[in-house]
Amino acid sequence: MIGFILTGHGQFSNGLASAIDMVAGDQPAFQIVPFEGSQAASYGEDLRQAITSMREDCEGVLVFVDLLGGTPFNQAMMIAADVDNVEVVTGTNLPMLIELLLTRGAGSSLSELAEQAVAVGQAGVTHQSIASMTAVEDDVDDMDGI
Repeated sequence: MIGFILTGHGQFSNGLASAIDMVAGDQPAFQIVPFEGSQAASYGEDLRQAITSMREDCEGVLVFVDLLGGTPFNQAMMIAADVDNVEVVTGTNLPMLIELLLTRGAGSSLSELAEQAVAVGQAGVTHQSIASMTAVEDDVDDMDGI
């Protein structure tokens, strides 16, 4: 199994983990490592420990971070340079995490999961308006169906 670590600034990882628990339930090989003020001094060590520990139990680790270029990203990239089979994905969102958590056991490799994360994350970002939703409902009403 590929292990997942979620990290980011402030309550980012805590909030997404709470939403994941509500939508998908408790997940194996999934851990959060928040980057918050009181833990900032030990953050790099905490993240390294979480990744290396998970790597011992999993065939690879996918680290999800909030922001390209931020401290969580930079720390994750430095650790990925030292530990084999660790990949980093930035711009993490809830649709990305839920889909990957529910499909990661399907025999996908670490790099395939990282690519899937990007595709699902991008697809999860859309612009909707009342007019566009009404048009979709009209199209559905016009279709023959059950």
